[in-house]
Amino acid sequence: MTHKQTVSRRRTPPMAAGLALALGLSAVPLSVQAQEFQSIQRQSLDRIVAVVNQGAIMASELEERVAQTRSQLTAQQIDLPPERVLREQLLEQMILEEIQLQMAREAGLSIDDTELNRQVRAIAESNGMSLEQFADALEADGLALATVREEIRRELVLRELQQRRVGSRGNLSEREVERFMEQEGASRQQAQQALFQRRANEELEVWLQEIRSQAFVDNRLDGR
Repeated sequence: MTHKQTVSRRRTPPMAAGLALALGLSAVPLSVQAQEFQSIQRQSLDRIVAVVNQGAIMASELEERVAQTRSQLTAQQIDLPPERVLREQLLEQMILEEIQLQMAREAGLSIDDTELNRQVRAIAESNGMSLEQFADALEADGLALATVREEIRRELVLRELQQRRVGSRGNLSEREVERFMEQEGASRQQAQQALFQRRANEELEVWLQEIRSQAFVDNRLDGR
């Protein structure tokens, strides 16, 4: 069966402080990541490493994700896994993201500019900057605010899709809440929030495994 290969260009900018704020990712020093990305951009890495339904993930995209993750882990003083393991794990993550982005497009999900502007402004403020200062900091490291905005928009779309598809499908029992309060010494509100998040995470994991198994994926990382 022939599958149309439409390359999805999903750049992950180093100054993803927006993702650090909105999605819990760790911010990485601008200059360190920018230097790595600029080096990568000079390389000719056009090979397809994975076909995902009607989309494709390029080697250059994987290299950017590897560089970003390596910088993040180093900044957090976390030991890096073996290079091969890191690449395999990150490609699998990107495959899952691509599947979800395709689903979001089919469902007509989008983040309008008003919401995106609010998020970007909040990100700048969380870094102690005005929007203008934030844009200047990005530009100083060879990045465009427009590029970062679209990356944040992408992450917000993923989060919106997950919230729609996954959520607690049942009420927490009083017994569950009280047991958690006793075990953790938490307030009722803290117990409810923690239990809800745990259940949502479990449902998300099941859902991701389900959509992964249903998708057409041709992993070409090893040149197959």
